Amino acid sequence: MMLSSSATVQRPGAASQPRGPRQADRGDGSFCNPIVAGDHPDPTILKDGADYYMTTSSLQSCPGVVIRHSRDLVNWTPIVAALNQPLGTVSAMDLVKHDGRYFVYLPVLQGRRSAIYVLHAEDIRGPWSEPIDLGLEGCFDPSHVVGEDGRRHLFVNGVRRVELTDDGLATRGALQFAHKIGQQLRECGADLHTSEGPRLLRRGEFFYMISAVGAAESHGLAMARSRSVLGPWEDCPFNPIASVSGEDAPWCTSGHASLIEGPVGDWWMTCHGHENGYRILGRQALLQPIEWTRDGWFRTAGLRLDRPMRNPRGGIGTVSAPTLCDDFSRNRLGLQWSFFDAAPDELQRAHYDDRGLVLRGKGAGLHDCSPLTCLVGDHSYVAELDFELDGAVQGGLALFHDARGFVGIGIGDGLMHTYSYGQEHRWMQQPAQGRRHRLRVTHRRHLVSFHHAVGDGPWMQNPWLRDISALHQNGFGTLLSLRPALFAAGAGEVKFRRFSYQSLDA
Repeated sequence: MMLSSSATVQRPGAASQPRGPRQADRGDGSFCNPIVAGDHPDPTILKDGADYYMTTSSLQSCPGVVIRHSRDLVNWTPIVAALNQPLGTVSAMDLVKHDGRYFVYLPVLQGRRSAIYVLHAEDIRGPWSEPIDLGLEGCFDPSHVVGEDGRRHLFVNGVRRVELTDDGLATRGALQFAHKIGQQLRECGADLHTSEGPRLLRRGEFFYMISAVGAAESHGLAMARSRSVLGPWEDCPFNPIASVSGEDAPWCTSGHASLIEGPVGDWWMTCHGHENGYRILGRQALLQPIEWTRDGWFRTAGLRLDRPMRNPRGGIGTVSAPTLCDDFSRNRLGLQWSFFDAAPDELQRAHYDDRGLVLRGKGAGLHDCSPLTCLVGDHSYVAELDFELDGAVQGGLALFHDARGFVGIGIGDGLMHTYSYGQEHRWMQQPAQGRRHRLRVTHRRHLVSFHHAVGDGPWMQNPWLRDISALHQNGFGTLLSLRPALFAAGAGEVKFRRFSYQSLDA
């Protein structure tokens, strides 16, 4: 949808201190969800002494498998991108530590093929190994667990189990069926037409298996337990748990839930959810307390996910995510910027020098140039880009969902190019001479406008205001979010000098 520019977007006023991305910690001993704002689906958390490490699905972004660190489960700082080569679409992973070594088991969709790879490292901050294909064709949603006899196993979709070698880098034997999720629910007439691969953990004498299940009008979690990783498994008598439905719910939760012990023994559950009214932000990482019952099951505490909750007891607050402002003086590929739908040699398009980040052009326009994107979690924000053109190249700033859904401005060939909802509006081309340009995007709760300036000249508003509320999963069928993007299309290079970001949320 396009609106006439008569609906003017006010230029953001100067702030004494630019506000960075939305934070969970309220500074008074409480937090508000999400714990990591923006598109961070399928969170998996590893407790390693007093430290916590989390990674989330990186999907079509590369570098990917970004690992974050926390000491309180609320404040998270990205520390490393473990995967630095394009494999395909990377979804729900499992991050584990075994015998002093760290492992990430990650499912990858490569065209019509799905497979599971493993990365490993002696130090969580890297270097990480090259990915190793475990040869598990048609498998996804891996969950690692060590059995009562000390042997390692991997559970995958279909609630199947395969034994791993002692080093965790290969399989031993064939896949075996483990359990039928939610059988007692089906016997009660529930129509559970979807289920994801289970997450496994061991607590006390039991192994627990937790799976996301979906029905016609709701979804939730199904839980089972066993004294042996080999089974038999006993279904929880009050399945499904943590069920959420209804259009007025502040968060629509789903996806892989993980249980994690807090710093002093309380327990928490992470999952992802869509924020009501803001699906363009993707699936965001959520945290809520759980309670273990006397008979060894768990329940959610029943708190509203949109209300403040007390921080996990005993946690130590750490530096949270850094600002998204970037002067391109150091390499932030992976920790902030990633290529969308990267080709095998994609990372070679980018390099840093004394001028900033230099990106070689690709494709014919915004739709096929594999832009550099970063994740945001604010409802309203303003971002600016300062860049130079070198050669017959088009450079610009966009809000990008995928190759079919985006809005943005590109400068090249002496023209300003306007993109909206996946296409260029050639009749809107305007003269834009010179090599150095600045672009600004202002996003106020689904209404987006752009400004352009040549060099240090005055800002001029692009003549269209866009409603981008439909640029999300339901409109395009891909599990992605709308994110700021820098792009270079055509021949030549674009030199990015500065990117600034400021939250406009109150």
